[in-house]
Amino acid sequence: MNDIFSHQIAVSLGLADKQVRQTLALLDGGATIPFISRYRKEMTGGLDEVQVETVKEQYEKLKETERRKTTILTTIEGQGKLTPELKQRIEACWDNTELEDIYLPYKPKRKTRAEAARQKGLEPLATLLMLQRETHPEARAQAYVKGEVKNVEEALKGACDIVAERVNENEQVRQVVRMAFSRQAVISAKVIKGKEEEAANYRDYFDTSASLKRCTSHRLLAMRRGEAEGLLKVSISPDDEACAERLERQLVRGNNASSRYVAEAVRDAYKRLLKPSIETEFAALSKEKADDEAIRVFAANLRQLLLAPPLGQKRVMGIDPGFRTGCKVVCLDAQGNLLHNENIYPHPPVNKPKEAWQKLQKMVEAYKIDAIAVGNGTASRETEDFLKKMRFERDVQVFVVSEQGASVYSASKLAREEFPDYDVTVRGAVSIARRLMDPLAELVKIDPKSIGVGQYQHDVDQTKLKKALEQTVESCVNLVGVNLNTASSYLLTYVSGLGPQLAQNIVDYRAEHGAFTSRKELLKVPRMGAKAFEQCAGFLRIAGGENPLDNTAVHPESYGIVERMANDLGCNVDELIANKERRLRVKPERYVTDKVGMPTLKDILQELDKPGRDPRGPITVFEFDPNVHTLDDLTEGMELPGIVGNITNFGAFVDIGIKENGLIHLSQLADRYVSDPNEVVSIHQHVRVKVLQIDKERRRISLTMRGVGQGNSRF
Repeated sequence: MNDIFSHQIAVSLGLADKQVRQTLALLDGGATIPFISRYRKEMTGGLDEVQVETVKEQYEKLKETERRKTTILTTIEGQGKLTPELKQRIEACWDNTELEDIYLPYKPKRKTRAEAARQKGLEPLATLLMLQRETHPEARAQAYVKGEVKNVEEALKGACDIVAERVNENEQVRQVVRMAFSRQAVISAKVIKGKEEEAANYRDYFDTSASLKRCTSHRLLAMRRGEAEGLLKVSISPDDEACAERLERQLVRGNNASSRYVAEAVRDAYKRLLKPSIETEFAALSKEKADDEAIRVFAANLRQLLLAPPLGQKRVMGIDPGFRTGCKVVCLDAQGNLLHNENIYPHPPVNKPKEAWQKLQKMVEAYKIDAIAVGNGTASRETEDFLKKMRFERDVQVFVVSEQGASVYSASKLAREEFPDYDVTVRGAVSIARRLMDPLAELVKIDPKSIGVGQYQHDVDQTKLKKALEQTVESCVNLVGVNLNTASSYLLTYVSGLGPQLAQNIVDYRAEHGAFTSRKELLKVPRMGAKAFEQCAGFLRIAGGENPLDNTAVHPESYGIVERMANDLGCNVDELIANKERRLRVKPERYVTDKVGMPTLKDILQELDKPGRDPRGPITVFEFDPNVHTLDDLTEGMELPGIVGNITNFGAFVDIGIKENGLIHLSQLADRYVSDPNEVVSIHQHVRVKVLQIDKERRRISLTMRGVGQGNSRF
C-alpha cells in the first residue's frame, strides 16, 4: 500500500517517487521531521522540514481515506449491493468528495420522505415519472391509491419525493451544483433582528456579502464567530434560479405531464436537499481554508517570536510594573536562578521614587546586574522612564519585554513546581526576566495561544492549531539546539526523539551524576535506547565537554568523518575547528560514501565554521518616543518608532509605547504591492511609522510605513 501512497503523494506534490517512498520509510521507522530534514538529506533528496511535513500530512490523509473506503465497502457488502464494478470503483477512488457521492445512495439514512414513500409502495410510480413518457400520470397513479395512500395527489407527491432523493443522490447533479457554488457562491451576513446593540463589534458585517472564493480568512472567521455567538445569520448561496434552471435542462426531457412532475421534483430536490447539503459542504471547506490560513499566520508569528534574539547568560533584573500594587522586582543569576525579590513603589498612589531608586541601586550592585527587563503592561512606560533617569555604577541596559502569557505561566502547574514558595507576582517577574535571557527557553513553557500573536485562534480547528503550534515549537527548538546541561525538562521535551518521560530522566540523571561531559553519556540515561539517541543527539549541545563536536550540530554518527578530515590534514579535531585555512583545504568529495553524500558533508563543514553559534543573532536596545505616552499625545502625520507585536494577513499591529497598538494595513506596509505582511515585517522588528488616522471613540490608530525611512531596522 505504501507504494500506492508514495506515488499518489509524489504526483500531488511534484516530487520523485523515490523521495517520497524513502521519506515514508523514515517516518514509519519512527524518525522525526527535524531529524529527517537535517540528517537524512541523501535519502529524501534534500527535502526541507516543510516538505517532509507536507508528505506526512498527505500520507495521514490517504490512510484515513483508506480506512473510510474499508467502512464503505463493508457497509455496502452487508446490504448485498456490492457489485464487482462498484467495488473496483471505490477501491480506485482517492477523492473524498467523490467517494462520499458514490456512497450516498447506499448510506444508511434516518427516515426520509422518500423512504416513507417507498414503504407505501410508490417506487414504481417514481420510476415511471423519471422515464417521462407517460402523458397521463394521474391515471396511472390511481393504481397506487390503497393502504396508507389516500388519493392520487398523495401518490404523486410521494413519487416526487422519491424522484427528488434520486436527483439529490445523482453524482453528476451534485457536481453541477458544486460547480455553481465554486464559481458563483456569495457569502452573506446579516445581523439578527433585535441584536444590533449586542453585536456592535460586528457592525462591519450587519448587512454584507462577498464572493466566497475572494472572502479573506479574517472576514470569514469574524462572520462565523458572530454566527456562533448568535448575533449574525450567515449563508452561502449561488444564483439559485440559474442553478435550478440548469438542473431542469439536464434532467427534464419533453413537455408532458410526467416531465412537469419531474421538473417540480428537481426544484424541490435543489431547494430542500441539494442546496443545504452543498452549502454545508462549502461552509466546511471555506472554514477549513480560513482556519488553515489563520493557523499559518499564527505559526509564522510564533516562529518569529520564539527565534527572537536572546541576551544570553547575563545577570538580569526583571520588573513587572504596576501603579497601585507597585513594581515586583526579581534578580536572577546568569543561569536564570532566582536570587532575590522585593517590591518598589516609584509611581502614584504610593509614590516613593527615592526609596525605589535606593533599592534598585543596592540590588544592581549586590547581584551584579547586567540588564533590566521591564514588562510592557500597565505602568511600563513610566517604569522605563524612571529607570532611564537613573545612573547606575555599572553599565546596565534596559529592555522592554512582552509580558503576554506571563500571568498564564505564573499560575501554571509548571511555575508552582519551579517556585513553590513564591506567589504569582514573583513568578511573573521571573518569566519576564528569563524572556530577555532566552525567549525560546521561556516561551515554550506557555500555551502558544496565550502568547498574543494569533488571529482568531479560539475560532479555528483546535486540534489542527495545537498540532501546528507544537510542530513550530519543535522546529525552533531543534533549529537552535539545546544546552544539555542547563535545559529544563520542559524544553527538552521538544527535542527530536525525546518526550516528557525521557526529558525528565535526563534532568534526574543530571541532578544525580552532575553535568554531562559527552553526548555518548546520554546512553546511560534510563530508557534512552539507540533509536532515541539517534534522533536527539545532534540537537543537544555540551559546551566545554570532552569532544568539541558535542557543541555543534554535527551528529555523533558523523564524528568519524570529521576525525578522518583532521587526520588527513595532520591535526586533531580541535585544531581543525580553530583553523579556517585548514578547513578550506578539506576536499569533501573524498569522503563521499554510499550512505554519506555531499549534502551531509557540506552541512558538516558549515557547522565546523560556527561551532556553538546561536542562529538567532544579536539583541538590540529599543526606545519609544519620549514625548508619547497616551493616545492624546498623538497627532496625524507624526513619525514614531515602534515594535511589531502581531502580524495578521491584513496587516501588522505595532506597539508605539501607549496602551493601544496601531495597525499598519497591508496596503500601507510598503511603496509597492504586498500580498503577505511577512514579506516586509517580522515579529519584534523595530520599525518607523507615520500616524495616518486616530479614531479616539473606538481607540484605533491607523499607521503607515509608506514613504517612511526605515534604515536597517530588520534583524
